[in-house]
Amino acid sequence: MEKQDFDLIVIGGGPGGYIAAIRAAQLGAKVCLIEKRRMGGTCLNWGCIPTKALHRSAEVCQLVKNSEEFGIITNGASVNWEQVQARKNKVVDQLVSGIVQLMKANGITVVEGEAAFADANSISVSKADGSAESISAGRIIIATGSKPAVLPIEGADLPGVLDSTALLGIDHIPRRLAIIGGGVIGMEFAAIFNAFGSQVTVIEFLPSILAQLDSDLSKRLVPMMKKKGIEILTGSRVMKIEQQDGLLLTVSTKKGEMQIAADQVLMAAGRQPVVEGLMLEKAGVGYDRKGIGTNSFGQTNVPHIYAIGDVTGGIMLAHTASHQGVAAAEHLMGKTPHYNAAVVPGCVFTFPEIAFAGMTEEEASAKGIAFKTGRFMFGANGKALALGEGEGLLKVIADENDILIGVHIMGPHASDLIHEGVLAIGMKQSAENIIGTIHAHPTLSEVFSEAVMGLNGAALHSAPAKKN
Repeated sequence: MEKQDFDLIVIGGGPGGYIAAIRAAQLGAKVCLIEKRRMGGTCLNWGCIPTKALHRSAEVCQLVKNSEEFGIITNGASVNWEQVQARKNKVVDQLVSGIVQLMKANGITVVEGEAAFADANSISVSKADGSAESISAGRIIIATGSKPAVLPIEGADLPGVLDSTALLGIDHIPRRLAIIGGGVIGMEFAAIFNAFGSQVTVIEFLPSILAQLDSDLSKRLVPMMKKKGIEILTGSRVMKIEQQDGLLLTVSTKKGEMQIAADQVLMAAGRQPVVEGLMLEKAGVGYDRKGIGTNSFGQTNVPHIYAIGDVTGGIMLAHTASHQGVAAAEHLMGKTPHYNAAVVPGCVFTFPEIAFAGMTEEEASAKGIAFKTGRFMFGANGKALALGEGEGLLKVIADENDILIGVHIMGPHASDLIHEGVLAIGMKQSAENIIGTIHAHPTLSEVFSEAVMGLNGAALHSAPAKKN
């Protein structure tokens, strides 16, 4: 066998790819990473980070509008959208620059261009200037991520019909924004642009938005969002989009056909793996429309070729991709990876935030697991009230032995609070162990402790349940 240029080639510089490259380099591999656009992938450039930067600006906007509640009198507030976008871009650029420096610090060779397999060990890289470069390695990791899915709707190609990437770069706040899809992406943008003053309508085909949520959260979420002025149409389908005084959507709803006027339309119907152009057939790598199939270590049907993250069609989250990247890098370097892939936290950055891990009540019932639940409202927590964010609740689910199997949060800083729940579920902690751990006062973490106490009717700051 002829000498390879590198020990490992990683295709894609997103949160799965660059993490895999760093971990392999730490373990002594000579690594090349190929990225066709910008380091950080979708998550950093057109997904997680820019949306959270906008979410923070929207949060500040709401806070200023409600400042009198805190005794702070302002003379009104307005949004400078150009500055909002500039701040978002600054955050993104700073993080991209940091990853570039990490590549250099770890001795990783970065090649800019589009990768395609020439054979099972060789990659052809097409450069922006029209040239091509051939690179070979003994191991290859595919981390090409995903792209927005496109629904076959008449008029979907009209100007003003945008995907999430285009909406992030929009040069103004839409007056009327229609969002097709009530999943995580759709609801986050709905919350953000509603806070900035857009008239927002969400059209969801399924019976409920954010279908993965526990019912205790989902049944409270819709009224909360409608109270903020977001119109939500579930069990509805967009039949066509026309250009008429902006855009006009014809929608089939449970109550019949209706028309919705919008200035911009966001297509937020999920994402699909990026495999086009990789020439996987030349390497013998198996895949289907759902993505590239792998084992738990990320190995494809070709043992020295791995795939991680969204391209595998599994849980499409940045933190999942990063953990898969570590597992793949360690496995290909001869180590046994140790991480718990069974407990993956999910976060939705609406107002208030939502976070969840483990089983929902519905999933536990479907699996025939005997369970009990505990709930505690943020409105009974001192820190939440001091923040002016008393909406929402924290719910825990435990099995018949009081071992935690699910945690579901809707409230302030839910995305931070969920991790005590993730640790508890992953380590199969009992309610007794959690209750026996002192939670600082006054903090939001007390809500978790009180909810766990509530599993057995021992919550201290909520009225006892009425006896039959």
